[in-house]
Amino acid sequence: MSPGYSRGWLLTAAVSAAALVLSAPFIGQLRTVLRDTLGERFPLLMAVVVAAAATGAVGFALRRIREDHSVRYAALGLALLIAGGYAAAARTGNAEVDAVELFHFIQYGLVTFLFYKAWRPSDDASVLVMPVLAAFIVGVCEEWLQWFIPARIGEVRDVLLNLIAIGCGLLFCLGLDAPKPLSFSLNRRSRGRVAWLASSAILVFGLFFDTVHLGYDIADREAGVFRSRYTVEQLSALAAQRASEWDQNPPLTWSRLSREDQYFSEGVAHIQQRNRRWAEGNILAARHENLILEKYYAPVLDTPSYLSPTGHRWPAEQRAHAESRPGPGFMIYDSDALPYPVLTWPPWLFWLGLAGVTAVVIRLLLP
Repeated sequence: MSPGYSRGWLLTAAVSAAALVLSAPFIGQLRTVLRDTLGERFPLLMAVVVAAAATGAVGFALRRIREDHSVRYAALGLALLIAGGYAAAARTGNAEVDAVELFHFIQYGLVTFLFYKAWRPSDDASVLVMPVLAAFIVGVCEEWLQWFIPARIGEVRDVLLNLIAIGCGLLFCLGLDAPKPLSFSLNRRSRGRVAWLASSAILVFGLFFDTVHLGYDIADREAGVFRSRYTVEQLSALAAQRASEWDQNPPLTWSRLSREDQYFSEGVAHIQQRNRRWAEGNILAARHENLILEKYYAPVLDTPSYLSPTGHRWPAEQRAHAESRPGPGFMIYDSDALPYPVLTWPPWLFWLGLAGVTAVVIRLLLP
């Protein structure tokens, strides 16, 4: 009896997916080199690469269509429509950012295609479900790894972007090589596989979300409210630890292959927010951000680093000027310095919810 999948294509897909995830540190470095070399032409190069890849893929698919023209043309058209709609809706106005985001569609379209080919021998709906679940796990793992890499940010927004790209990739696969007939039911053997892979996808996403997006509200009577991945006690312990470590070995260099110091990164985010607010003339907000830094991220302020050889603490005159400016009356300052959302859900409640979702999925698939 056929196993319902191609071992050769599955191995190719798994190796390609691992290469995509593990290349995350080097992709950032390559992008920096290209940006420095090409300057303003870099976004144009990215746009040309994306357009050429999309045009080549669609042209190849159109040449392969010999029957079921309307359905397969519709699948290709819908894939292009979704990708184009996302590009228009999520456009930032920054040509480089927009081009890099569109490149996700090429990356995850290819990953989805490889997993689709792996499960193409299947005679049921697993040919639709398994590639999406597998590619989703790859996307979560890539964003999760990026969160640990300096100068890269992995967050749930990018996971959702990858998922949209995966959906477009699946539609492209159906336009290129749709099963005939296309089944929307799962046989008994496939139910177990889908249940296992869906449970794995939920677990991996939960670990990623817990690592990156769950944290705490820190309410300080003087500084205001801000969010952190650490509690007040943890911030205090980290401040003491970093002050001791950096006294002998300050972070004067960094490497894309090193482990990002999230405490340092949080402090830098507040420094950048303080400086932005000061430049905007919002002295009160800048003052609150500076108080957050002084009370919770003092080592980041005082230690020389690869960002500043003299640290980031305000001169006494600047601090006195900020403190002398009256505020607009009673106000609780709420900082939004971090570049990604931090949610203050209780971890136990989050994991209980995911366990419930997993139980429902398993119950539906394995009655």
